[in-house]
Amino acid sequence: MEMTMFIPLLLLICSFSTAQLQEEPDNEIIPHGKQTESRGGEPANASHQQSACPQDIHAVLREMTALLTEQRVEMNHLKRENAQVNNLKQEISQLQRDNEAQADKLEGQKTEVDNLKQQLQAKQVAFSASLLASGEGFVGPFNTKTLLVFRHVVTNIGNAYNPNTGFFIAPVRGAYHFEFSIGAQGHNSYPSGAVLFKNGEHIFIAYEHQSNGYGSSANGATLLLEVGDVVFLRQYQNTRIFDNENHHSTFSGHLLFTM
Repeated sequence: MEMTMFIPLLLLICSFSTAQLQEEPDNEIIPHGKQTESRGGEPANASHQQSACPQDIHAVLREMTALLTEQRVEMNHLKRENAQVNNLKQEISQLQRDNEAQADKLEGQKTEVDNLKQQLQAKQVAFSASLLASGEGFVGPFNTKTLLVFRHVVTNIGNAYNPNTGFFIAPVRGAYHFEFSIGAQGHNSYPSGAVLFKNGEHIFIAYEHQSNGYGSSANGATLLLEVGDVVFLRQYQNTRIFDNENHHSTFSGHLLFTM
């Protein structure tokens, strides 16, 4: 493309040089011998015309060569700069990939640490609660077995016991031990009693019936529980249970070991 741009320029220079050489003053006196030579052959200025145009062409070619060389140098410089920019982009992309990989690795490690914390916390399970949140009084009697909710929580390590529902939900598979105590005030018609349940299974009962005075009954069990198993107490039908600020009626449990 650069050579094509300079060809018209070469032709223009050559034409201009030829026109200059052909111009003769009207009053120029030509010697006789030269006139004869001119008539017998080519014009006297023909050889000069032929030698002038190549000199101009060579000069233009030298200029073109210098320009092309300069352009090649600039192009090579631009290529080097582009290569450096591309290398820098590649390095930045690699750093971004490395940062993303490192972030993913850190997130995985954080998740693993959180899981370990949860496992450690799940192995620390113990609770103890009494029936009434405050004051004193009786619960029951009811015609059917009724869920007991022990609302005064003394200890609830691991938060496996819910004082709003009365349910203990096993966080890990393992052996758990439970104990419960039921307060009774003597009455001819109403005994006191409660049943320990695992999910819907009747496990053990604590039962007391006396006509007067104060009494209590208690029981306990060690159970193998799977994750999500529910343990709770139900008041036995047609009984009443006494509790006051001395916390006579209680429900407790803890994890013995995982399995």
